[in-house]
Amino acid sequence: RWPSLLKYYSHTDGVSWLEEYKARHNAGLEAQRIVASFSKRFFSEHVPCDGFSDIETLGCPSHFFEDELMCILNMEGRKGLTWKYYAKKILYFLRQQNILKNLKEYLQRPTDQQSFLEGAVLIDQYCNPLSDICLKSVQAQVDDITEKVRKVLRTKNPRHPSLASKAGEVLIPEVELQRQVLDAMNCVLYEQLKYKGNELDYYNSLNSYIHQVLIRRTGIPISLSVLYLTIARQLGVKLEPVNFPSHFLLRWCQGKEGSTDIFDYTYIDAFGKGKQLTVKECEYLIGHHVTEEFYGVVTSKEVLQRMVGNLLNLGKRESTDQSYQLLRDSLDLYLAMYPDNVQHLMLQARLYFHLGIWPEKVLDILQHIQALDPSQHGAVGYLVQHTLEHIERRKEEVGPEVKHRSDEKHKEVCFSIGLIMKHKRYGYNCVIYGWDPACMMGHEWIRNMNVHSLPHGPHQPFYNVLVEDGSCRYAAQENLEYNSEPREIPHPDIGRYFSEFTGIHYLANTELEVRYPEDLELTRATVQKIYSSGKE
Repeated sequence: RWPSLLKYYSHTDGVSWLEEYKARHNAGLEAQRIVASFSKRFFSEHVPCDGFSDIETLGCPSHFFEDELMCILNMEGRKGLTWKYYAKKILYFLRQQNILKNLKEYLQRPTDQQSFLEGAVLIDQYCNPLSDICLKSVQAQVDDITEKVRKVLRTKNPRHPSLASKAGEVLIPEVELQRQVLDAMNCVLYEQLKYKGNELDYYNSLNSYIHQVLIRRTGIPISLSVLYLTIARQLGVKLEPVNFPSHFLLRWCQGKEGSTDIFDYTYIDAFGKGKQLTVKECEYLIGHHVTEEFYGVVTSKEVLQRMVGNLLNLGKRESTDQSYQLLRDSLDLYLAMYPDNVQHLMLQARLYFHLGIWPEKVLDILQHIQALDPSQHGAVGYLVQHTLEHIERRKEEVGPEVKHRSDEKHKEVCFSIGLIMKHKRYGYNCVIYGWDPACMMGHEWIRNMNVHSLPHGPHQPFYNVLVEDGSCRYAAQENLEYNSEPREIPHPDIGRYFSEFTGIHYLANTELEVRYPEDLELTRATVQKIYSSGKE
């Protein structure tokens, strides 16, 4: 009945299945109650960090609670969109909290017990908490590649020590035997399996996730280096990570083990098909001279820091994701490793402030920054003042504004909530989730968007729309038209506003319907008028 839960049981355990069923049933009811409450509590703002406080003190087994959330997410059809939206948010939070705990435990271990592969998997899991990623599965795929390398080695040198059953536990001392391993690895990875550096789409975040590197067989220097280093070590060759600027490398000792002479090492470029480089060639690779310190070995924590740093930079570059999820996730990871880093704490505070979410958490972060570095009092004071103003404004809010179609001031509004539209000028598909009788944006936005160049300017209805590319836009009525082929809009916030997709239009959820009480009937009438003749 519960195949996804089998891992929580042992064949030797004496289990009372009636009690287990009762516990799962009660957890399901609790999960449904909480999910149902989220839409009412958090419709008008992002789910705050304290919104999960009742989940953290669950009176039921967390794996049963998660299982119910997965059942909600996997509901068939186009119904229950709002439940799915909040179930996803709750599951995201629960899994990230668990992964963060595992990361902190990993960082507490002695350095020699911190596997580079495990660290890469933890980062991958945190940024993709709803994907089925586990160390066991990733390790199995790496083991499979390692076996392929052994097959190649066997044809070259049947007596190679890496072929022994205990291989990997003992390092191979002879440089020539190590070279045979690396040659076989290059043959398997780059010739047989066609792994390569992703030069065409270098700044894609998928290049940083180890499970995606294994699926797509491409990545960036650091992710490919982690894979390369792991396979080499399993075959008895000790490679070490080098935090080289602009291009992560590995080093392979040719002289006395532990040598501090950078010329005693050959440097390996996993991004460049395992090419072996001299010190001078490393400098040619990046186009300038670097000091000896950049050729030194780094710890697993420093490798993770660089991986997270790459994701941070990608998060800052992303323009379509208006929730800045990647930036938020990578900041969480960085601060889990370096909780007192003032620069990143300030970035996190500014980000939450910019998004208008979690003002209480912003104050906590700012208080921490002030304690760490009093010289930041100017920036801290500014953010504290404006955050307190935000909290006060929120207290003064008197509930949602209700817009009636029958009001005289709304008589020019032609379209209604839930209709699938097309933008006449830019061609994108979208769904309406709000409207104003005239443009409500400030003068600067109106000027920047060149609204006055429109025939009706800002004095016409404007619509809040969710766009198929994941963005939210504010479109003039004259720029929208009915979509002749309405289809689902794949937007991450669709469930925040709508409960169901009928195949032609969206149905507003309870909270949105309260704000636009007369729109549903108009939407149904419009759909009947426009699409029914075509269907017949």
